[in-house]
Amino acid sequence: MKNSRDGKSYSTNLAYTPPEYLRNGKVTPESVIYSFGTILLDLLSGKHIPPSHALDMIRGKNIILLMDSHLEGKFSTEEATAVVNLASQCLQYEPRDRPNTKDLVSTLSPLNTNPDVASHFMLGISKQEEAPTTPQRPLSPMGEACSRQDLTAIHQILVMTHYRDDEGTNELSFQEWTQQMRDMLEARKRGDYAFKDKDFKAAIDCYSQFIDVGTMVSPTVYARRSLCYLMNDQADAALRDAMQAQCVHPDWPTAFYMQSVALAKLDMQKDAVDMLNEASGLEEKRQKGGRN
Repeated sequence: MKNSRDGKSYSTNLAYTPPEYLRNGKVTPESVIYSFGTILLDLLSGKHIPPSHALDMIRGKNIILLMDSHLEGKFSTEEATAVVNLASQCLQYEPRDRPNTKDLVSTLSPLNTNPDVASHFMLGISKQEEAPTTPQRPLSPMGEACSRQDLTAIHQILVMTHYRDDEGTNELSFQEWTQQMRDMLEARKRGDYAFKDKDFKAAIDCYSQFIDVGTMVSPTVYARRSLCYLMNDQADAALRDAMQAQCVHPDWPTAFYMQSVALAKLDMQKDAVDMLNEASGLEEKRQKGGRN
């Protein structure tokens, strides 16, 4: 995966990338668990700590040093230990050693001892201080379409942009152009035809063939299959694909936009708006970078 800006941001992205993606360029459900572990670390520490460094701290029993000082007095040692241990499990090098989603829920659910209390009250935030329920900045056509949950408009945009944002996500040598590779690209081509013709079920099948081979990774394929799932009222699957697109291309606005639509379809409106703002912020950075 090439970096389009500077070497520093490239190395930072690598520090948070699932190890198996660095080995073979393949994104799996276990890769999402790894990414969840990095999010837990960010929440616990209040800053970005490379997973390898955090694991060293955890092994050294330096859990309190890992915690954000602003959280002092707001958690018990037992609770902190449980969440830190869960983060540690998520960040295991081998995918098979990481917990599954059921394990995550079974570990985190008992920690919420007041399920009927609003989250803003538990965090000591007044109702007026909650994050806005509307986007914070002007939106691009993609952002506008996602904010309206206009799947037809999103489809038109994804068709027009084609694969231009995939540039640099794969570097293949001549020797890697095997028959399997040609078959995989043919499956993607059939998926593209079906996607353009709005045959979304056929597009899902073709794109799944491309993804399952795993020789190449394409954030655009994940985004397109995400929309196909939305068109078939499968918001959970759409969200997973949008998250996979983010794993492949961590600062790609479209991945965040597609997550915002899926979250809105799942009635997670606050999270949907947050993701929409995240996407528009990434677009703004891209535009500023292009002018420099």
